[in-house]
Amino acid sequence: MGLVKHFAIATASTGFMVLATSTQAFSLNLKYERSIGSPGFGPGQLFVPQGITVDQNGNTLISNGRGLNPDGTFNPNIGNKVEVFDPQGNYIGAIGKGGKGPGEFDEPSALEISPVTGNLYVGDVFNNRVNVYDPQGNFINSFGSFGGLIPGRAFFGPSGVTFDKQGNVYIGDFSGDKINKYTPDGQLLGSIGTSGTGLGQFQGPAGLRISPVSGRFYISDQFNNRVQVLNPDGTPLLTFGKQGTGQGEFNQPIGIEIDEYENIYVADSINSRVQVFDKNGKFLTEIGEPARDASGAIVPAPALGSPPFGNPLDLRPGVFNWTGGTSYKDGKLYVGDFFQGRVQVFNVEDRAKVPEPSSILGMGLFGLGAAVVKLRRNRQQKAIS
Repeated sequence: MGLVKHFAIATASTGFMVLATSTQAFSLNLKYERSIGSPGFGPGQLFVPQGITVDQNGNTLISNGRGLNPDGTFNPNIGNKVEVFDPQGNYIGAIGKGGKGPGEFDEPSALEISPVTGNLYVGDVFNNRVNVYDPQGNFINSFGSFGGLIPGRAFFGPSGVTFDKQGNVYIGDFSGDKINKYTPDGQLLGSIGTSGTGLGQFQGPAGLRISPVSGRFYISDQFNNRVQVLNPDGTPLLTFGKQGTGQGEFNQPIGIEIDEYENIYVADSINSRVQVFDKNGKFLTEIGEPARDASGAIVPAPALGSPPFGNPLDLRPGVFNWTGGTSYKDGKLYVGDFFQGRVQVFNVEDRAKVPEPSSILGMGLFGLGAAVVKLRRNRQQKAIS
């Protein structure tokens, strides 16, 4: 492919400027509507739903788990496909199957549909590639090469998928700590980002979206416990978040979505919730709470090597055992209930567009010297097995 062009990323050690705007009245609520799928290994059942998207007909496509035998060996006949549900949530079929051959999966991850061609792009983790299918689900081609497993992380390979208006596709390289840009047919054009804690640097870029309003990049930077916002040319604009459980804090954010008002929806995975922010990173609202057992204790994520479900399940509306993959479509937010084998759907209500401020109140200078984040090393970061 020749030399890879790297987009310019500002990494000056002195800091960066963020414009502080006047506070605006804003209203936004998330209301539970329904769930799609159920926990299990049969047709129409889900485990570890990593990727979600909705097509133009309202069908929901969900990347479904990596099948393993009890001894931990790969089982291509369990999961390893994209499950498809109609607009009413009825199971109608699947795209792909488990295996190593063309169009087959060894753990499907993030997926998205090109707004230009209608083709479906799906990350294929252990096969270290992206698989592409036409709107009828027929396999077209595979492309890409992504970083492998590194110490301290349970996930690797292709992560978030998004498109620009020309149909070029951007795909996160989770353990490579960068975002790759490809032509629609999979030719590598360049990359954004490097590994680290500074601006324009990543430690596990998990979710990735290009704003339909401004063209900005929004990235959930999982192990830096923050969201980064980049200008369309890839230069850093702002970052927000730190590790914690309070409003505006994260414990390994994964999925990220941007609506037509440029509100930001972040799946705060281990905190088992979704947080919503305006385009400047101001907290607006949240929804979700952890699954609990009969005594009220939080149900832990399953141990590596055990069945990929919480024990017990807590399938009340708005309850999660980790939030994972996400999708936004026509005023609805779709959120993967990672260890409870379902996708929960929420209506986004009472929105009002934030008026643009007439003047800039001030500017804040954020030095990078204090921006080093203590990372929580947790072997159960994200269930793969």
